[in-house]
Amino acid sequence: MVDNSELDDLPGTTVFTAERSRQGFPLNQMCMSLMAAANRERFHADERAYLDEWPMSQEQKQAVLDRDFQRMLDLGGNVYFLSKIFASDGLSYVQAVSTMTGMTVEEYQAMMLAGGRSPDGWRSKSERA
Repeated sequence: MVDNSELDDLPGTTVFTAERSRQGFPLNQMCMSLMAAANRERFHADERAYLDEWPMSQEQKQAVLDRDFQRMLDLGGNVYFLSKIFASDGLSYVQAVSTMTGMTVEEYQAMMLAGGRSPDGWRSKSERA
C-alpha cells in the first residue's frame, strides 16, 4: 500500500489517489447512475432505498444523505462524479464546491475572482492546529 499521508496533509484539497479511486468506485458509479432521469426520480423518492442498491460503505451512504460533499471526497468520491448529485439537487457547481471550503457562495466567488487561494498561509493541515 502506498503511504499517502503527505498528500492527506495538504490544506484545501483532497488528492484523488488510486486508493481513493478503488474506495470510491461504488459511490462514483451510483453518482453516474443519476445521469438517467428515471434514476434521479427513484433516488429523490427514497434516497436510502436507492443507496442500499449499491455496495457503498455506510459512511459513504451517510455522507450522501447528509450532502457532505467533503466527506464524500474523503471517502473516494470524485468531484466530477459527485456533481451528478448536486446537479440533481438543483445546485450549481459553485454552490456545492463552496460547501467544501467552509465559505459562503459569495465568499467563495470573491476568492476565485481574486485569483484563488493565496499561496501564503498554511502549507500543511498540521500547521493549522
